[in-house]
Amino acid sequence: MGDSNIYGSSFFFTFFFTVNKHKPWIETSYHGVITENMDTVLLDPPLVALDKDAPVPYAGEICAFKIYGQDAPFEAVVLNRTSGEGVLKASSAVDCESQKEYTFIIQAYDCGAGPSGADWKKSHKAVVHIQVDDINEFSPVFRELLYKASVTEGKIYDSILQVEAWDQDCSPQYSQICNYEIVTTGTPFAIDRNGNIRNTERLSYDKEQSYKIMVTAFDCGQKRAKEDVAVHIDVKPVCKPGWQGWNKRVDYEPGTGSKQLFPKMHLETCGGPLSGVRVTVELQTSHIGKGCDRETYSEKSLQKLCGAASGSTDLLPAPSPSTNWTASLLTDSGRDSDLIYRFDGRQAANVPDHVVPQNLTDQFTIATWMKHGPSPGVRAEKETLLCNSDKTEMNRHHYSLYVHNCRLVFLLRRDFTQVDTFRPAEFHWKLEQICDKEWHYYVINVEFPAVTLFVDGVTYEPYLVTDDWPIHTSKIDTQLTVGACWQGTNTEREKSIATPRFTQYFHGSLSGLTIRPGRIETQKVISCLQACKEGLDINSLESLAKDIKFHFNPAQSVLVVEGEDVDSINTAMTKVSYINSRQFPTPGLRRLHITTTVQCYGEDTCLSIPDIKAVVMVLPPSELRITIAGSNRLVRPASDLRGPPGVAPFKELHITSTVMKGDSFGGCEPGVMEVMHNLDYCDILVIGEELDPERESLEIHHSALLGKHLDATNSTSGISIYGVDSMAHYEQAVRQVRYRNWQPDLLSERKFRLTCSELNGRYTSNEFNLEVVFQRYSSLSLSTIFSSRPPGAAPPAATVVIVVCIAALVVIVVIGVYRIHATHQEGSREDEEEVKDPEVDWNNSALTITVNPMENIRGPQALDEEVKEGDHAEEEEEEEERVAGMTSAESDNSDEDEDEDEGVKERVLKGKLEWDSSSITY
Repeated sequence: MGDSNIYGSSFFFTFFFTVNKHKPWIETSYHGVITENMDTVLLDPPLVALDKDAPVPYAGEICAFKIYGQDAPFEAVVLNRTSGEGVLKASSAVDCESQKEYTFIIQAYDCGAGPSGADWKKSHKAVVHIQVDDINEFSPVFRELLYKASVTEGKIYDSILQVEAWDQDCSPQYSQICNYEIVTTGTPFAIDRNGNIRNTERLSYDKEQSYKIMVTAFDCGQKRAKEDVAVHIDVKPVCKPGWQGWNKRVDYEPGTGSKQLFPKMHLETCGGPLSGVRVTVELQTSHIGKGCDRETYSEKSLQKLCGAASGSTDLLPAPSPSTNWTASLLTDSGRDSDLIYRFDGRQAANVPDHVVPQNLTDQFTIATWMKHGPSPGVRAEKETLLCNSDKTEMNRHHYSLYVHNCRLVFLLRRDFTQVDTFRPAEFHWKLEQICDKEWHYYVINVEFPAVTLFVDGVTYEPYLVTDDWPIHTSKIDTQLTVGACWQGTNTEREKSIATPRFTQYFHGSLSGLTIRPGRIETQKVISCLQACKEGLDINSLESLAKDIKFHFNPAQSVLVVEGEDVDSINTAMTKVSYINSRQFPTPGLRRLHITTTVQCYGEDTCLSIPDIKAVVMVLPPSELRITIAGSNRLVRPASDLRGPPGVAPFKELHITSTVMKGDSFGGCEPGVMEVMHNLDYCDILVIGEELDPERESLEIHHSALLGKHLDATNSTSGISIYGVDSMAHYEQAVRQVRYRNWQPDLLSERKFRLTCSELNGRYTSNEFNLEVVFQRYSSLSLSTIFSSRPPGAAPPAATVVIVVCIAALVVIVVIGVYRIHATHQEGSREDEEEVKDPEVDWNNSALTITVNPMENIRGPQALDEEVKEGDHAEEEEEEEERVAGMTSAESDNSDEDEDEDEGVKERVLKGKLEWDSSSITY
């Protein structure tokens, strides 16, 4: 029994130690896939270890998988020890962008021979390859923050530039950019899937000089770029020869002098070698007034300003009661007060006989402004500007100026008393100006038999002179007409069937038509009369290069600049300026036209430079306000009106002128600024009934106008003072206008209205109304005083005192006057504002006459009775005091100024007393 147990136990232990005979078995290689940021690996084939010792416990079971590899972030886990299944898991985060693949070694371990795990066996080593799958976690990013490119206008590009985006994802699916797209709509550009941008149409520099477009990108997972990128594409002009850097409009502010027109202008020649450049700058001002901005004063005022000789006759004056022959003519006065007459072939005017110059000798001048176009019809008729013809019967033309087929013809047939011979009679000029529909100034100087024509100051000799027989002297009256020729009746038959009429009507515009007999006009005066006040100018002539040549036309409306070097030409063009010297220029547009000719070596012209058209905008000047101020009511004793000096109604007159100032005057706050300028006329009109020449007058002495550019005319309607002169001179002249009335008892007052003008009515003053009141005083004669007492009564004490005072007054006055007259120096004095009256020459520095103010006696009247041989006191009374019915006044002895010798002769011949009562106190 015992032996059998022993043998049995020994068998059991031998079996136990020999049961784990086999190693686990796994595949030799595995391929796995893991998605980044996940922890489970999908293996192919699956991870399974087999052991032939199964189903022996422990020996046939799998207890572990071990991984060998540097930093392999994986671990193997046994899922079932019996079946040997396992799984690979990531031990840390797996990032495809860090590492896309892993390779390592894996072995399987069984559980050994028993529970203790001893004597375990391991399998062979298997290679594991694991690929990390990518997820689309990143958006595309452009490699540049901004893309720039430039293109030349007019070209179609296959690729202007290429934009490029990239993606941080590791896989081709998510890291590759599959598409680009232009986000900005409405642009002439397109982009392909490779990022190449092209233009879909021809670009124009004038239309758009630069484009800004936004572009985005998509990866192959259709994930859009987080931020779009900007692409700037500049359009460069095709190198076209021409001027660059100029403005189409230049604003000119009045009173700023000369202003540069093209300060940044330069000529682009595209690098071609040049031998010369010629630039013509033309200022077009034909639409302004009479061809440009000229002074708009009256013709007489302009002639005086220019120093022309006096004696000219204005045949086209402004219509007025005294110049009514132009009233029926059409006028065009809408251009800055220029007096322009427009003739449409139906209007003409007869100049009154008393106006027509009667003393035309071998020397005289005819001048006019004329604008004329081509005559209608194939065989145009004569168009007469001026014609002196027989008023009746013979229809002879003595002299005339007319246009025929764009030729200007002057006819002059004089009356000769010599033997009849052929003499020059018709003078012909053929000029483009006659029919170019522009304003030109024509002056015909006649120094018979020579006749010279000036057009805009340039001399032209006649191309044809025809002779004719002289006109025989006759007693037939002549008729001077403007705009046509007077056609009288000739034969008896014509007289019975026709009436005198106008023929050869003029079609065009005229202004300032004058005749000056006895002398011809000088070149200097002609140039002054037609000179423009605006034109082109060049600043800083000394800064121009030596090779630059330039010249102006006479009106300075055309400038030609020539040079060999482009840089010199560019510098010269930046100096070209516009200037307008008028204080109040005509506002509006002036057009500029620039033409350029470029010459190359060996060629006449090599580049075509486009013309430039720009405008100068003359801004409106500040509105001018002329103000006349002074006392509106003047009260004077009626006795003051009787004497030769009369009264000076406007002695306290003041004329001022102001403009509104603001930005145009240094940027100041808006306000009023006083300015000094000229006036061209002041009219004093009588309000109410006209003056009666039999008993009153309104006049200004010629001496008040001496030293001034002023003239005056007067009539029963008032006085007109005219001429271009300063406001101060006008103020002095108006102050010396005198009003007389030698029968003041018939009126109680007179009213006058004063207005002044600048620029021929463009600016007018306020209407200043003045009322002169005649004051009458009751007077008592000595006989009246004595007759007022009762008959037989003795004179009262007051009466005796009165008589004594009057006697003393008369004696003192006579003695004083005699002494003054004996020591007085002959002559006249003039104070700062007034001219002294020649017939009143007082010196009362030592004479004082005192009268009892309680007496009711006429001081001045009594004095007048005592000195009734002399003139009445001829002073204007400054102050008046009414004391007990008596007026006391101080007289001003500086009323008029005449020639000293004439004044002395008058005083000696008339035997009148000379008074100076400026210091007499009553």
